[in-house]
Amino acid sequence: MKTLKFNHVLSLLFIATATLFTSCVGEDDYADITFSAVEPEINGDIVELSTVYAELIQNNYELYTFQGTNNYAVGYVVSSDNGGNFYKEIVIQDKPENPTVGFSIQVNKAPLFTLFEVGQKVYIKLDGLSVGQDVDNPNDIASGDYGVPELGFNDGGQIGQIGESFFDDYVIRSSEVAEITPTLVNPGNLTPDLLNTAVVFDNVQFLREYMTFEGDNVVNSISYASEDNDEFDGERILESCENGSQIILSTSTFADFKALSIPQGSGSAMGVLTRTFEADKYTFYMPSPNFIDMNGERCDPLVYSCGTTTAAANELINLDFEGEGTGPVNVAGWTNYIEAGSVTWETYSAGGTNASLGTSARIGSFQSGDDSSVAWLISPEVDIESNSKVTLEFKTSNSFSDDSNLQLLYSTNWDGTEAGIATADWGLIDDAVIVSDDEYFANWVESGVVDMSCFEANGHFAFKYIGSGSTGADGTYELDEIMVNVE
Repeated sequence: MKTLKFNHVLSLLFIATATLFTSCVGEDDYADITFSAVEPEINGDIVELSTVYAELIQNNYELYTFQGTNNYAVGYVVSSDNGGNFYKEIVIQDKPENPTVGFSIQVNKAPLFTLFEVGQKVYIKLDGLSVGQDVDNPNDIASGDYGVPELGFNDGGQIGQIGESFFDDYVIRSSEVAEITPTLVNPGNLTPDLLNTAVVFDNVQFLREYMTFEGDNVVNSISYASEDNDEFDGERILESCENGSQIILSTSTFADFKALSIPQGSGSAMGVLTRTFEADKYTFYMPSPNFIDMNGERCDPLVYSCGTTTAAANELINLDFEGEGTGPVNVAGWTNYIEAGSVTWETYSAGGTNASLGTSARIGSFQSGDDSSVAWLISPEVDIESNSKVTLEFKTSNSFSDDSNLQLLYSTNWDGTEAGIATADWGLIDDAVIVSDDEYFANWVESGVVDMSCFEANGHFAFKYIGSGSTGADGTYELDEIMVNVE
């Protein structure tokens, strides 16, 4: 598998930055673009963006308007609207490298790439502007719902756009253009201080479900943002080849590159980290496809797939958790193992709208305080070799699973010990339906009758729960009525 060196990743960013001024426009379009070599005279005091954010914190994240300060904040541009993926917005961070804070500046002006390069130093006149963020405290909010820091005019208690006639007074371009060094991050280890800053995800790939395969070969993939269900943004999930953690890439349906197919391999992706429109998850936007390099081999796990069928006639496993009491799942023959963190599979008797199946198993890392949450529930051995037909069924539900993930895996070489879980080869059972986050929380979703007959060797299937690393953004999965039948 190809792994990009970080210095190569950075060189790609700089190439991409240069490309922003030549792609998607005609040869004569914007031919008169020039960038001033004269440093502006700032008749005021220069302050850091961190000072601006400190005012927001001191005001309990309520909208705050600057008055009578004669202060100008300084930052570096990390966005570009040349590809149509940013619109009437300038995103700046406080330093070209290792930034500590970033802001989205709302403006009623476009295009902006004719005025600002990526890396352009700018001064922001603060008096008359308001700062805001839809949050109580991004580091300690129970729901995990929070927006990004913004600067603009006060528009009825909300951050509104700086009018075009005022733009030149409030956003002042420096002659300096710095090299932006994006912060190398893992999708499962994102923090609020990275919002509105340039980041790079290395050793990642788009989900397998976006691809069409012939055997082991990918023959095509979906677009960035021109599928039938893409209304405002196309949201495509990238997963880490290192630990399976995920991040959303958002592309506007107005972007010039919306119809391009997403890359089919693995590699690196760069962009500006932000939050989704609902403010409940992290996402990032690329200025253009030049900010992505995925020519490496895919890192998909081993996949087990025989399709779906009708249930076999004879019962081998039937687990509905009734009569198991409460607390950690402790069923004979099953292994309940915590790989990371503190949460475990537990039996649970639901009340209210989620009670239709009585006692079930559940797991969730919401507000656990764990930096990482991984837990397994592994079945007894399934006899594939002695039976001509083997089928698996189960049901799943979720209570706002959010950024957590549930996988169904199979191994033919697990030795039955907890220590051996990490060293065994686990493949993805591809045909089972697992509840999605957008499913109504009271519903139970049937897996379908999964055919295991072609798995060739005896083994164990496992339900593996993976938290995102941000426990405020994780939720709960429920599992019930697990059945294996044979003939």
